[in-house]
Amino acid sequence: MRNGIAGAATAMFLIGTLAGVSGFVGDYPIYGGQAVRYLVASVILLTITWLLGLRFVRMTPRELLCLVGVTLLGMVLFNVCVVESARASGPALVGTVLGTVPLALALAGGRPAPRLLLGAGVVATGATLAAGLGSGSVESLLWALGALVGEVSFSLLAIPLLPKLGAIRVSAYSTTLAVPMLVVVGFIDAGTDLVRVPTLPEALGFAYLALVVTVVAFFLWYNSLPKLGPGRAGLFAGLIPVAAIITGVVLGVAMPTAYDLLGAALVVVGILIGLSAQRSGAKAAVRPSEA
Repeated sequence: MRNGIAGAATAMFLIGTLAGVSGFVGDYPIYGGQAVRYLVASVILLTITWLLGLRFVRMTPRELLCLVGVTLLGMVLFNVCVVESARASGPALVGTVLGTVPLALALAGGRPAPRLLLGAGVVATGATLAAGLGSGSVESLLWALGALVGEVSFSLLAIPLLPKLGAIRVSAYSTTLAVPMLVVVGFIDAGTDLVRVPTLPEALGFAYLALVVTVVAFFLWYNSLPKLGPGRAGLFAGLIPVAAIITGVVLGVAMPTAYDLLGAALVVVGILIGLSAQRSGAKAAVRPSEA
């Protein structure tokens, strides 16, 4: 359990650093940049899979459908919706909607214990405060709701795959599938200008996003998810805006407001409340296998 908690917390914190580091690649074609990020990550993950001697596993049609769903909804749709929601009215609204992920995962995990549900609600409130309580247009809201669906799908659709494939192969297969999908989206958005030679800061930014935010964070999340179940693991999604605040301070690009600090404190309190809850009978009980 402790390893699962540490892994989930670290994974969501690392994913939360994406916002600050993305400033280094902000001038790069956005969807082409995402394709580059996943391409580098997939090469690293497939190499690790090969070095560990993890053989290719034949999947059933249902498992293939789940894998495509993780990629299409949890990675491609999620990225598209976040980008388009931010384009429509800035990043605050989509950050606010994504702050409800802990509550959504707690409800999706079955019948949550009252204390787990309370903790998820407190985390969602704190994450919403930390994200900025922004307002936006109907278009931005619809894109943000799509991002919420993608974020929840990223976890729930992976759960049936983890006992058979393990965290490394789920990460490797899904990131590999994401590359051609994002190339298509990038071509629609920017035509033949979807990629170019990156500058040195952009190359360093992509290296961080591929290695840390994708390879390390995805593995830690998928390794922790079966141990905790979606309800408890989802609590740590509230760390994403907290990590974004801390990253902004470290990089010297933003200082936290009183609302930011209050939101971060509520996230921590909510996680502690949720983790103190007794497990309910509906918690997912799967054990990952890397064999």
